[in-house]
This record gives sequence, C-alpha cells and structure tokens, in this order.
Amino acid sequence: MTDVPDNEHTPSGPGKRPTINDVAHLAGVSKKTVSRVINRVATVGEDVRERVDNAICALGFTPNLQARSLAFRRSFLVGLIYDNPSPTYVVNMQLGVLDALGPLGFELVVHPCSREAPSLLDDIRGFVERQRLAGAILPPPLSEDERIIALLRELGCRYVRVAALALDEPEAMVTTNDQLGAAEAARWLVDQGHRRIALVRGPSSFCSSEVRGQGFLSALAERGITLDPACDVAGAYTFESGVEMGHRLLGLADPPTAIFALNDDMAIGVMQAARERGLDLPAQLSIVGFDDLPMAARVWPNLTSVRLPIREMGNMAALKLLAPIVGDALEPLSLPDVRPALVLRQSAIALPGAEPPR
Repeated sequence: MTDVPDNEHTPSGPGKRPTINDVAHLAGVSKKTVSRVINRVATVGEDVRERVDNAICALGFTPNLQARSLAFRRSFLVGLIYDNPSPTYVVNMQLGVLDALGPLGFELVVHPCSREAPSLLDDIRGFVERQRLAGAILPPPLSEDERIIALLRELGCRYVRVAALALDEPEAMVTTNDQLGAAEAARWLVDQGHRRIALVRGPSSFCSSEVRGQGFLSALAERGITLDPACDVAGAYTFESGVEMGHRLLGLADPPTAIFALNDDMAIGVMQAARERGLDLPAQLSIVGFDDLPMAARVWPNLTSVRLPIREMGNMAALKLLAPIVGDALEPLSLPDVRPALVLRQSAIALPGAEPPR
C-alpha cells in the first residue's frame, strides 16, 4: 500500500494548514503509521489509532484526496458502468458498492449507457479517462460484453464483473450461479402439483436469461416435465413486457397453472395481466419471479421469488476491485459464493389435491 505523500500539505506554521508530519509528531508515531490510520488499515492497534485520531482532531487535519490522487497516479473514484432495464436492481447494486467504498475513502461515480449505441465504446473510454478511475464495476449485461473488457484492459483500468456464470478469472468476477435458483423454483412448482407451467424469459442478449432458463428447463426435465412451446415466451425484463406476455399466456386455450418469470419486474407484470383478466391470485394462478427485489414483498399477493443478494453482490464486487489497491487496509478476502435461494410468499401455492413432495 502507498503512504500518504510528503507534499500532501503545506509546511506547518502560523496560519498554515497542519501536515501529516504535525499529526505524527503530536501522536508520537511515524508518518507511515498516520498514513495507515488514515487508510483504516486493520492491523493498527486500537491505542495507536486512538492517539492518531485525537491528534487529527486536535490539529484539524484533513487528508487532501486531490494530492493523494496525483501522487498515486489515479483517482479515488470507482465507476459503476451499467445498462440494465431494472432500476431497482441498479439502485441495490449501488448501495452495496457504497457499503464497501465509504470506509476506504473512495467515492462512486455511476455511468449509465446503452450497449446498443454505436458510440458505446467511445463513451466508456471517455468516462474512464476523464475520471481516471481506480477501477470499474460492470453488472450484467455489460459484464458479458468482451469488447468492453478488452477496452478496459487496454486502458489499464481494473474491473470486476458481475454475471450469471464465470466469464473471467476469480479475482475479476462475482458469479451469481443463477441456474441453481431457477432449478430450485422449477422443482418446487412441480412438487406443488403444477404440470402446466409457463416460462417468461428475458432478452436473448442477456446471459442471465439463457442461464436461468436453462436451469429451469433442466430441473423440469429431471421431474419428467417438458415445456409446451406455447408456454415458453420472451419478455424484455420490464414490467410492461410482463403484462404483455402474461396476457399471451393466459389467453391460451389451455392456460398454465403456474408462471415463472425470469425477473421480478416481469413477474409483477404477469400479476397485473392476471388481475386485468379477473383471475383470483394465487387460487387460479401461481406466479414466481427472480431477484427478490424489495418490491416483491410490497405487492399483493407478496411475490414468491428467487433471491439474489444484489446489495451483497455489489459489496463483494467493490471489495474484490479494491483489495489489490488498498492492500492491508482490507483483511484477506474470503468471500462466499453467491447462492440464489427461493423465498416463498403468497403468490404461489400448491394445486388443490396435489400430493406433498416425498
């Protein structure tokens, strides 16, 4: 880890700002120790930390992040570069990143973009170069775009990507294992007696849609269930597309008794379509979503959903990104695998007369 530079502040004296040397002298420690306290290195003893903190308060010393940035040849900014149709997903990801950045003295800069735009790579290049980022975090679907990864490598910008399956080295990945959660949802629906089941996929350009869909279909096959092609439809990961696909499925001559949507926005859209058709939920239709966003527990009936710990995923991505930068300011990382889990609520129930699972 790099110490706070000597020239971070002007020399002390009457009317001058206090320097890191002044803090070290008052606390009776070395300048390096003061730097370690400022960077919240965990190995600093509590008594030493308290002496340095008291000296900082007594002198009114404030670390100069701009000077530190120049000395380190980078900024204290982390970029979150995203293109995601679910605003709630993005907000929860931001909160998780901020949980990690705050204690380490870094700030978050968000950069929305469209991966369909011809100027995508130029936009990202300009953003990274203007901000002189310490690193970038890429949620899906941008995390799946190898053109962006090649650009960040060219620019020497560290990155961590969040994706449904491993696409990179472990230190550059938060892998969410979406197929496991989708498979759990499939098994649960079959065990509740559902046989006429529908799937609302996301856009084919999203890796998560492919991984979740495959996990769901494979688990159905294990239970001897084959999806009717008419019950396999694709939305856009938006509420509106969920409404549209809900009407399509419920308008079939033989409508499904259960619908699994590959994100919560679409699942809630399906609920809306069912209400517009006068269905009694969940008595006449069970609905399951994916992500378990906060809205899942706020709609009625409360939405059964596969929970991805999105805030925790953002936190993990930020810690992985910063670990090589801040060095011993972080304890050695031992981050758990992301394990999706089905959260049961009122929107999905067993069919009347269904035998309980063995």
